[in-house]
Amino acid sequence: MPTASRTIEIAAPIESVFAFFTDPSKDPLWRSGVKEMSAEGAPAVGGIVHQAVAGPGGRSIVADIRITEYAPPVRYAFATIAGPVRPVGGYTLTETPAGTSVTFALSAEVAGVKKLLMGAAVQRSMDGEMAALDRAKALLES
Repeated sequence: MPTASRTIEIAAPIESVFAFFTDPSKDPLWRSGVKEMSAEGAPAVGGIVHQAVAGPGGRSIVADIRITEYAPPVRYAFATIAGPVRPVGGYTLTETPAGTSVTFALSAEVAGVKKLLMGAAVQRSMDGEMAALDRAKALLES
């Protein structure tokens, strides 16, 4: 099962950091694989966020998510409900003397033929999401 997790420290108030990570319009700014992302209405448990990500050959893959936890300003979690792989993930935020600690975690059930064909690519994609946190940090601290 592909998994990834990373914790970073961001020199910004927890409320600002939480607002950034829960605003779909911000994702394309720091997640290079996101082609489009939008939500109808304010974030809430059960809310759907439309997401299209770059797939093989540059084609778009719909990877909509459902918000499974929304507890400002400390927890935001989701489950992917569309697309060939359906990762679950979330952000856990903690206020620190220097700003905010953010832990981002992802995992996906990939079994059988999908594991053979897609397991390594899914892991690379998740690792890329963790590396992209550096761009989010730079945007929040600028």
